[in-house]
Amino acid sequence: MSVKRSNDQALVPANKKTRSEIVAYAAKAKRSETRSSSLFAPIVILAGHESEIFCVKFSPDGSIVASAGHDRKIFLWNVYGECENWACLGGHNGAITDLKFLKDGSEIVTCATDKNIFIWDVQTLERIKRFKGHKDFVNSVDVCRKSPQLFCSGADDNTVKLWDRRKRGEAMTFDSNYQVLSVCFNESGEQIISGGIDNDIKVWDTRKNDIVYKLKGHNDSVTGLSLSPDGNYVASNAMDNTARIWDIRPFAPQDRGVNILFGHNHNFEKNLLRIAWSPDGQLLTAGSADKFLYIWEVDTSKIAYKLPGHNGSINSVDFHPQEPIVASCSSDKKIYLGEL
Repeated sequence: MSVKRSNDQALVPANKKTRSEIVAYAAKAKRSETRSSSLFAPIVILAGHESEIFCVKFSPDGSIVASAGHDRKIFLWNVYGECENWACLGGHNGAITDLKFLKDGSEIVTCATDKNIFIWDVQTLERIKRFKGHKDFVNSVDVCRKSPQLFCSGADDNTVKLWDRRKRGEAMTFDSNYQVLSVCFNESGEQIISGGIDNDIKVWDTRKNDIVYKLKGHNDSVTGLSLSPDGNYVASNAMDNTARIWDIRPFAPQDRGVNILFGHNHNFEKNLLRIAWSPDGQLLTAGSADKFLYIWEVDTSKIAYKLPGHNGSINSVDFHPQEPIVASCSSDKKIYLGEL
C-alpha cells in the first residue's frame, strides 16, 4: 500500500486522502504534465478508410500524413490541428500496396495490385504519370534520394524494375526468379536492394545490371526494407518474426549482419509488414500481426516501446521527420499518430 507523509510526519495511507487533497493533487499533476510534440493530443486516431490500410507515410516537412490500402484510395491528412482529412485520391483499380513521397514533398508515388505505378501531384491532387510494365501485383516502390526522377519497384512477376520518369517505359529490369515483396535504393541510387519469398536480400547494381551480393540470414519471406538516414545500413522485416540490420557500405565485412531484433510477429494473414527508421537512426519500428507497435533501440536491440491500441495487424509504420511522433496503420481500418 502506497503512503504519503503529512505535515506532522505521520504516515497516512494514500487511499485515505481527503477529496480536497485528491483534487489538488490532480490539478498539480495536470499543470506539470509535459508534452513532447505539437500533436493535438498525445494519441490521435484517424478513421475514414473503408478497408484494411497497407501503407502510411509522413511528408518530408511533417505537415501531412498519407495513407492507402485495400479500398484503393489515398487519404491525405493534416498532422497538426484536428488532423482533418482534406483530400482523397482515387484512380487505382486494385489495392494500393505502397506509397512514397518525393524528397521535396511535392509528389507521391504509389503502386498497386492493378500492376500500375502512379505519380500524384500533392498540390493539384491529380495523377500526372502512369507507368505500366509489371505483369502481376506490384508490392513495393521506392524513390531515389539523390535522383528523384528515378524510382524502383518490385512485383509478383519476379522482377525488380528501375524507372526514369523522363522515359516512357522501364529503364531496366532485373529477374529475381522469385516474387519480390519489398525494394529500396541505396543512398546514391546506383544499387537497388530487394527482398522476397526466397528469404534472401539481393543487392542489384544498376550499372552492371547484375547482383552484387546477397544478404542471407532470414528464414522466411522478407516483407519490408528501409534505408537508414545516413545511408550506411538497411533494415529488413521478415515473416520469420525477426527484423535485421545490415551493413551495406562498400567495404563492409563479408558478414554484413549487424543486429537481430525480436518481439514482433507475423501470422497466417501473411501481410506485407513494413519497417522504418527514426530520423536520427537511433530507433527502428516495424509492423506486427499481434496488434502491438514495436520500437527498438538500434544500439542495444532492446524493445524501447511496445504500444497497444490497434485491433488488427499493424501493416506499416513511419516516424515523423522532426518530432517524436510515430504513425501506424492497420487492418482495423485506423491510423494512429502517437507521441513518444
